[in-house]
Amino acid sequence: MSTAKEVTIYDLAKQLNISIATVSRALNDDPVVSKKTKKRIYDLAQELGYRHNRFASSLRKQKTNTIGVIVPKLNSNFIAGVLAGIEKSASEAGFDLIIATSSEDAAKERANALNMFHKRVDGLMVSLSFDTDNLDHFAAFEAKGIPVVFFDRVEEKSDTIKVVIDNYKCGYQATQHLIEQGCQRIAVVTASLKRNVYAQRHKGYVDALFDNKMEADPSLLLVGDLTEQSAIDAAAALLQMERLPDGLLVTNDFAAAVIMQILKESNVRIPEDIAIVGFNNDVISKLIEPQLTTIDYPGMDMGAIAARNLVNHLKGIADIRQTSTVVVRTELIVRASSLKNKPKD
Repeated sequence: MSTAKEVTIYDLAKQLNISIATVSRALNDDPVVSKKTKKRIYDLAQELGYRHNRFASSLRKQKTNTIGVIVPKLNSNFIAGVLAGIEKSASEAGFDLIIATSSEDAAKERANALNMFHKRVDGLMVSLSFDTDNLDHFAAFEAKGIPVVFFDRVEEKSDTIKVVIDNYKCGYQATQHLIEQGCQRIAVVTASLKRNVYAQRHKGYVDALFDNKMEADPSLLLVGDLTEQSAIDAAAALLQMERLPDGLLVTNDFAAAVIMQILKESNVRIPEDIAIVGFNNDVISKLIEPQLTTIDYPGMDMGAIAARNLVNHLKGIADIRQTSTVVVRTELIVRASSLKNKPKD
């Protein structure tokens, strides 16, 4: 089967008996071309199936109007919210997205970064994988003047712009809430402390204990990858402890819900036996019984703010090199899973 010949602006110009320059200007919505002429050109272009050659145009302009996004995973309500926020800010400004996932693998993240570089993205947005230990694979972007914005999982010591929440404050606030509920033995289920989000939440936890004259017991720190299997393993570890903790901070709502379900199946009462706080305010936090106390930080807000900073830089409205860190708002949402001290009627 033969392939139809690609329609060009030369074909449009010839059929309409107007100059190639006029067709080009019309397709780029140049106000020099009258609305009547533009309509003739648009109608014929649609009829013949003309496709704008963005690649050739981008080579001429040295711009692709695309933003690359690298995230650690896609099967996450938080990441879905982030991508929705990025897409909203980017599309409103006329930018397309190229999205890739590292699958929590630093090598794949490096490959994705190289691919984005060769695709000539105008800017890049990145949330780092669990095991990324340096930012060398982003050096080529810096050398070419291509802006990179890091969000959520970042390298705190880098001097690039970062869009984050105050993870330390959140870890402290969640732990303090459990202490105020009378918890004396508080465990933590979290992910790799190499990543800023989990390291800072853990530091907040430790400092809240210290400020309340309590010691952090290393045996109560359970580090995994916050997947379903990791949560199942954490629940088993909690149940095997000689003395069950009376408080639990889980740095992911999905993992917290899995743990809660297993504990309930083992006749552990929540919050009477163990008060639990999650993290992210995912939909599941309101579906689990009892409903889960959690830290709310909207992924959509984080994505929109990060993308807006990048877009404003690309459009020359602002210079992200003048900004070090943008902190997105958070809130502790108290629900039944942590209320040992129920308010009196």
